[in-house]
Formats: sequence, C-alpha cells, structure tokens
Amino acid sequence: MSLLNIFNIAGSAMTAQSQRINVIASNLANMDTTIYKNGKFYPYIAKKVVFELDPLKNSKIGGVKISGIIDNPSPMKKIYDPNNPMADNKGYVLTSNVNPITEIVNNISAARSYQANIEVLKTAKTMIMKTLTISE
Repeated sequence: MSLLNIFNIAGSAMTAQSQRINVIASNLANMDTTIYKNGKFYPYIAKKVVFELDPLKNSKIGGVKISGIIDNPSPMKKIYDPNNPMADNKGYVLTSNVNPITEIVNNISAARSYQANIEVLKTAKTMIMKTLTISE
C-alpha cells in the first residue's frame, strides 16, 4: 500500500464522519417537529447514516463511503396528553423517535473519529517529511 493512499482513506473517513455529524445535528434540531403529509401530522423520524467500504483498486482495504441515509427503525414514543389536538382516541400523542442522549453520544463518537483521522494525516505528513530529509 502506498503511503499516499493513507490520505485518501483518512480523508474519506473524515468526509463520512462529517456527514454523520450533520445528520445528528438535523435529528436534534427536528426532534420536536411535526410533518404534514397526506392530510395528517406525523412526528419527525430520526435518520441514520449507513457506511460501507470504499475499496482501493485491486485491494481488500480502503476508505469508507456513505451508502445511504435511512430512517431510524426504532419505534416512536407515545406520550399521554389528552388535551393535545394531535392526540388519538385514547389521549396518546406520537412523538419523534429521536433520543437526545443517544444522538449526543453518537456525536461525540463521530467527532473523536474525525479527530483520530486528523492525527493519522498529521503522522503520515511527518513520515513523508522525514523520508524526504533522510539523505541530508
């Protein structure tokens, strides 16, 4: 593997984690939002980023790419609020499946992964610079 491939691999990971942080921020910003569709109001559905391998040519290793952004399959929360105009016959209101604690933990994880890839790039840069000065 070429030392220069490290830049592509770490860069792809940073791009993927950056997108993950954007999706997390969107989830947190919209967690109390309702969406009007087909004549009804629905709570916001949390999104998740799905990663997949982005292989290097003729190699089993590679970077990462986003294969898609999907709806979080976890169930919606029901809150008893009979005075809410969106309540059903039993007085329950469906609310978003965004869990702020999980989102913040995922955000910390993505930020640390991003930071680790910055360190990889710094180390690779230092190695290249030292290699260039070997003959001096």
